[in-house]
Amino acid sequence: MADSVNKGDIEEAIMYAKKYIEDLLSFFGLNMDVYATTEDHEVIELNIPSTHLNGFLIGAHGDTMRALQYIISSALKQQQFSHVRVNVDVAEYKKRRAERVVRDAEAWFKEVQASGQPKELVPMNPADRRAVHKAATDYGLETESIGEGRERHIVLKPTGEAKPNAEKQ
Repeated sequence: MADSVNKGDIEEAIMYAKKYIEDLLSFFGLNMDVYATTEDHEVIELNIPSTHLNGFLIGAHGDTMRALQYIISSALKQQQFSHVRVNVDVAEYKKRRAERVVRDAEAWFKEVQASGQPKELVPMNPADRRAVHKAATDYGLETESIGEGRERHIVLKPTGEAKPNAEKQ
C-alpha cells in the first residue's frame, strides 16, 4: 500500500511541477505542453519542446535551466511534496550534452582499462558527472566523485577483477 501512496504522491508532484513550469513559460508568451514524467520515481523530468526561445531558456552553459529547476524544486518544497528533485531539459539540450560528454569520456575509459591505473578527470557539473558515472560502468570501471563545489570531479578506477596485479605500470 505504501507504494501506491508514494506513486500517487509522485504523480501529484509531477502534475504540480508541470503546471508550474507551463504557467511560468506563459509569462514569456510560450503556451505549450511540457512533457512531464519520472523514470525512477525520484526525479521529476520536465522536457520543454524546441521553440524560438531555446537559447534564452537554456542560458549560458545551462544556467537558466538550472535556475528553472531550482524554482520548481523550491515551489514543490513549499507545497510540502516529498518528491522535490527536478530535472528540466529544453529541446533535449541535456540529453545531447550527456551523449557528447560520454563520447568524449570513452577515450578516458579506454586509457584506464589499458593502463590499469586510476585517472582523475577535470571538474564537471553534476549532470556531466552523472553521465560519466553511468557510462563508466558499461566499461567495467569504478568511479568516485571527490572534491567540493566547482572543483568536484571524478576519479576513474579499474575494477578489482579487471586489475588484480597492481604492480604493472
